[in-house]
Amino acid sequence: MTNDSIAIFKFGGASVRDAAGVRNLTSILQTYAGQPLSVVISAMGKTTNALETVVDSYWAGNTDEALKRWAVVEANHLTISSELSLSEQDTQPVQAHLDAVRALLRMPPVGSYDQVYDQLVSMGEILSTQLVTAYLRQQGLPARWTDARQLISTDATFREGRVDWTVTKNQLRAAMPAATTGTAEIMITQGFIGSTSTGETTTLGREGSDYTAAILAYCLDAESVTIWKDVPGVLNADPKYFDDTVLLTALTYQDATELAYYGATVIHPKTIKPLQNKGIPLYVRSFLQPTQPGTVVGVAEVSSPVASFIFKVNQWLISLHPTDFSFITEDNLSLIFSELSAAGLKINLMQQTALNFSFVVDNRPDRIERLFAALRPHFRVNYNEGLELITIRHYNQATIDRVLIDKTLLLEQKSRTTVQLVVREG
Repeated sequence: MTNDSIAIFKFGGASVRDAAGVRNLTSILQTYAGQPLSVVISAMGKTTNALETVVDSYWAGNTDEALKRWAVVEANHLTISSELSLSEQDTQPVQAHLDAVRALLRMPPVGSYDQVYDQLVSMGEILSTQLVTAYLRQQGLPARWTDARQLISTDATFREGRVDWTVTKNQLRAAMPAATTGTAEIMITQGFIGSTSTGETTTLGREGSDYTAAILAYCLDAESVTIWKDVPGVLNADPKYFDDTVLLTALTYQDATELAYYGATVIHPKTIKPLQNKGIPLYVRSFLQPTQPGTVVGVAEVSSPVASFIFKVNQWLISLHPTDFSFITEDNLSLIFSELSAAGLKINLMQQTALNFSFVVDNRPDRIERLFAALRPHFRVNYNEGLELITIRHYNQATIDRVLIDKTLLLEQKSRTTVQLVVREG
């Protein structure tokens, strides 16, 4: 890292889930003292999941339950603050936000569910970054807290905000002079969140903190992005499924994009494009073993030949048949895709025959019911739920046979480099 360029670090929720995690993050940043950094931090641990339950109770009008669930979130942050020995003055911004949310939950919801969701769930990132910033300052590091809602401008698509790149670039360069002056300052900001032109809080999509780091890197012409994870780097399979995983030390942008698109959770799907557009390398490294090199994305010129396995559970396989026995044509497909978009569903796999269009989506029962209601006047709808979608990059028959043990294959789709299998147990 050079002294006249900025690097972007991103730490996820697992890295700051407790006081020990915050101390470990601090020790990593201390090794980069004197170099300009922008650090993107997620909500602590499982805070986002907890906040989603607060939103649901609040939206349902159950004030007592919402306050009870919020109290759990509040207590967790105050416990971490205490364990870090932060003073009352250090945590004054944290307390102000805790009080503001408590007051909000006593008032009726305003706006749509998605608007309320963004307003409340974004508090996880706000609180985590304020606590981390306070601790970094306590340890003598030149940290500055910056509100991502003043940096990243989006449209009003709540929960999936679309970035206004021109406005965002201008706001970032105005707020982060270290990007051009070389000031050795650590700028702490939140992942996952932004705001509209009228100041309403938005989020960039679940697990969107990686994307935030890529946005910053693109707009600030950063020299690199490093995502700090609890794994050694990008592995060829999830350790939950395989004991003999292999570390992929280098990936092309294309490999990383496809792995993320198919469901590999180590990198958010939107992350790669801004980095590839400017040739900015992405490093995936372990915060548990910070001296290890991990994986670098964007330096490799050819794809890795190692087979990579991606597993997505709780999948629905939906098949549509025109009610008038007509062919699946462009008109039918236009209607299907339009209704999928309106329902907010993303296709993970699709396959077409003359009289049938089949596709796989994540388990979102409310959205699927909305889709079915729109399509049933035009199609006979069949479906299977509780399935698993297995994607293998750089497959051969042995890798396919391996994952089909004790499985029933319902659908298979192959290209030259990738095979996707829809299966159920037994």
